[in-house]
Amino acid sequence: MFSDRVKNIELSGIRKIFDLAQGDVINLGLGEPDFHPPPEVIDALSEGAKKGYNKYGPSKGFPSLRKALAQKYSQWGDFTENNVLVTVGGTEAIMATMLSLINPGDEVLYPNPGFVLYKPHTIIAGGKPIDYPLYQEHDFVPQQDDILERITPKTKAIIVNSPNNPTGGVLDDRDIKMIVDIAEDHDLVIISDEVYFNIIYESEPKTFLGKYDKLIFVNSFSKEYAMTGWRLGYIIAPEEYIEQIGKIHYYTVACPQSPIEYAALVALEKSSYYTKMMVEKFKKRRDLIYSLLKDIPGVVPNLPKGAFYMFPKITIDIPVMDIVKETVKRGVLCTPGNAFGDNGEKHIRFSYAASEEDIRKAMEIFAEVIERFRKA
Repeated sequence: MFSDRVKNIELSGIRKIFDLAQGDVINLGLGEPDFHPPPEVIDALSEGAKKGYNKYGPSKGFPSLRKALAQKYSQWGDFTENNVLVTVGGTEAIMATMLSLINPGDEVLYPNPGFVLYKPHTIIAGGKPIDYPLYQEHDFVPQQDDILERITPKTKAIIVNSPNNPTGGVLDDRDIKMIVDIAEDHDLVIISDEVYFNIIYESEPKTFLGKYDKLIFVNSFSKEYAMTGWRLGYIIAPEEYIEQIGKIHYYTVACPQSPIEYAALVALEKSSYYTKMMVEKFKKRRDLIYSLLKDIPGVVPNLPKGAFYMFPKITIDIPVMDIVKETVKRGVLCTPGNAFGDNGEKHIRFSYAASEEDIRKAMEIFAEVIERFRKA
């Protein structure tokens, strides 16, 4: 009755954990900022609707917004509005990209652990997902040999994600060059998911933009401006890519949401201060949760360089899912690492997009859960 493509994909493991939560919980499982959008952006949404931005707009997005996005990244390349496609979130951007590029049997490399969309999107497009590992001992940065040994004549593209969800790993210039060199040598398309582009702590943002011709750069307004529920993303790519991806985009969603595009333009023009404020708070929270996890026997935390996730390794010989279930039962929502791929098996993801008070309470409960299992 149902298609093979839908039977071959599973419901996200993250959603399964959410279903376990009952009543009031401390939510360290959700992948979104705990802030509302900037006040001027909220005002602009209302203003846009009142001004009549309630009709279908241009399929690729308002020209003014596309021009502003091209200008935003102008230091990395000579981009124009023709290099920009506005999408319904980063999710639609990745899906439209995969459906535009991948033929049945094409292989796509993706990170493991990695964001939950990459594997099912490849399958839906008829491709074969091939994971490459990320390890804590390498700061969750891909290694050259691990990528090279997975490339075959059928490999069409490689997906990269920096800053990374779920690990907080960040690629530096040397890592980016390594991946670009591999892509050039094997004629691969690079799909670079950079939705946490500006949520970075110890350096300036590093990007694949301007480094490679066959690049599809994906970003969104969700994380940078706390607009997750508004569902607005974008792609920056060569014009020929935008034209072809734009076909799938049109036949999927017709066009982005007009009043939200109006508000997004205001975000680009006026709200960079807001992102800086959030990053400062996220850094304090990162340092706090790291220090608390470091004091728990049986837990080895990483120190994320970007995004807002901690991905500690659990060293006690207990199934991580048992620990997660007990932690959720005690009122703290978190996510088992294997929800992001089997290479996350011994890890747990905590989002520190929560108040310092909630982080302290949650880590106290988590420490009690770990101690209970250690004694058992």
